[in-house]
Amino acid sequence: MFDTVAIVGVGMIGGSVAAALRQRGLTGRIHGYDASAEHLDAALSAGLIDDAPAGPAAGDLIVLAVPVLSVTQVLGELAPAFSAGSVVTDVLSVKQPVLDAAVRSLGRVPGTLVPGHPIAGSERRGPGAADPALFVDHRVILTPADTSDDSATVTVQRMWEALGAEVVLMDAERHDRVLACTSHLPHLLAYALVDSLSRLDDSAEVFRFSAGGFRDFTRIAGSDPVMWRDIFASNRTALLGVLDRFSADLAELRGLIERDEHEGVFEVLEKARVTRNAVAAHLAGENSSE
Repeated sequence: MFDTVAIVGVGMIGGSVAAALRQRGLTGRIHGYDASAEHLDAALSAGLIDDAPAGPAAGDLIVLAVPVLSVTQVLGELAPAFSAGSVVTDVLSVKQPVLDAAVRSLGRVPGTLVPGHPIAGSERRGPGAADPALFVDHRVILTPADTSDDSATVTVQRMWEALGAEVVLMDAERHDRVLACTSHLPHLLAYALVDSLSRLDDSAEVFRFSAGGFRDFTRIAGSDPVMWRDIFASNRTALLGVLDRFSADLAELRGLIERDEHEGVFEVLEKARVTRNAVAAHLAGENSSE
């Protein structure tokens, strides 16, 4: 499919893309680029990449897996690659900021830039967590701009489909609103809960007796804090909007508990239970039919 692929950022997601491409024989050579020499050494040792060239990334396909606040600089460095016709995509959790970064650094959104976001991952970090099956049966959202070439979009779509993913096209702003609800807010709450409990005078005892519910809810608080700091900052408007809505609903639930309105509390819990089970059943049905 590709003679050469460049992975810019060989952490868990970037490394998984490299591993999946390698396993499926979709590229002849994989170049790796990363600000961390440790990550590059680990990726080379694991066979995720073939080499780590100096200078700006180059390849038939370039995949950006970098912190979102660095994407403006990285895109600026890719000006020669865009001029050479390289197809460039990314795996970042926000999409409108990627398009905005292209305008800032390049003066336009190049036709061969196709922003993307695989809805897959884990709280593990680094190339040692790379998994070639990470994207199988998961969705990847592509948010091409009006200026994106159809051929570039098709190229990126076929790449993800070859890695076992289902591709969905979506407007960038809509993507960021949806992900603020389903990903960014849950991560923020997980981090906030752990931080809040850690401030208790008896936090050691509290954590000692934490049960499955606590572990399930806070698992994602083990994720990369640099990445999530950047996501919260770059999707600030959408995140604050859904956080305000959640805070108001939480305050309402607190009021029900404070006033001993047991039936009101039950109604909130029951509605949440039914909704959650319906969503889980819907997702399970989609997966079983694929």
